[in-house]
Amino acid sequence: MFPVQAPSPFDLLKMSVLAIDLGATKLAAAVFESNGKILSGEYKLLKNDEGKDAGTLFKEVIGRNIAQFENTKSPVKAIGICVPGIYFPETKTVWAPNIEGWENYPLEKTIAEVTSLPVFVDNDRTCCVLGATWKGSAVGYKNVVYLAVGTGIGAGIMIDGRVLYGNDNIAGAIGWMALSDTYRKGYEQFGNFEYHASGDGIARIANEYLAQMDDYAGEMQPPVSSYDVFEAYDRKDPVATLVLDECVEFWGKAVANLVSLFNPEIIVLGGGVFGPAAQFKDRIYRESKKWAQPIAVERVKLVNTKLGNETALYGAANLAIRKLKNIKHKNEK
Repeated sequence: MFPVQAPSPFDLLKMSVLAIDLGATKLAAAVFESNGKILSGEYKLLKNDEGKDAGTLFKEVIGRNIAQFENTKSPVKAIGICVPGIYFPETKTVWAPNIEGWENYPLEKTIAEVTSLPVFVDNDRTCCVLGATWKGSAVGYKNVVYLAVGTGIGAGIMIDGRVLYGNDNIAGAIGWMALSDTYRKGYEQFGNFEYHASGDGIARIANEYLAQMDDYAGEMQPPVSSYDVFEAYDRKDPVATLVLDECVEFWGKAVANLVSLFNPEIIVLGGGVFGPAAQFKDRIYRESKKWAQPIAVERVKLVNTKLGNETALYGAANLAIRKLKNIKHKNEK
């Protein structure tokens, strides 16, 4: 999964950081050199662990990776962590609704039980845009939106080289973007956009259609997953086609709104869904042109992610490196 590269003697003189990307169902970790090379990596499934168990897994992964590089020329100097929700810097706690028990989880306190290294935490939206601008599809751009569509939906937003956070670090929670004409029950939990066009949303809407159709002649049998829907779409299944055509409209409208609001140079389509949904990029752009500010949408680039599911992991590494450099810079003044 991880493209581990043997470091050169010169690389070994550079600092390394441990990056961790926590998702609803997995934890990925990797040790990065400051130039972006991955020295080691691992991937663990959470398997619906409760918060306490996820915290234990964190400590195990951190302890193991620090120990692995402790007596080398490239010891870990800091830890960057990406979380699927909101990080509150004032209380150093995390709200991650898809992980049981993480409504106000003291992540930094948990990590302090195994290391005194500096720890830098941020949300998955921020880490995705940091990863994309560091080593991904948006290198060299300062006005960037990373539209992440996976289990949920979020957007990392960078304007003039600075990440937007908002009043409570919630900026970019665009799963709650209102894109439908009417309200329906369920939006209060996921938001309108996420309810319909996230990975879980694709499965949800497909199962709703299957339950309502008496004359369905396709092969899908409920309950179906988003993977099943994409597989059936390739076989021209009518329900799968209906669901994903609707998703293209949702994604196109969202891109249009992001273009009109932020006037980015580039929008990166990423997240687990934009593996199989990468095929719709051109259709999404055509849909966005119907709705967006016309000058801005003509000038924006819409691209698929270059780093795939590792974008947030790269972003967590970049977060730690940037923070360390800032600390060093302040100390030198």
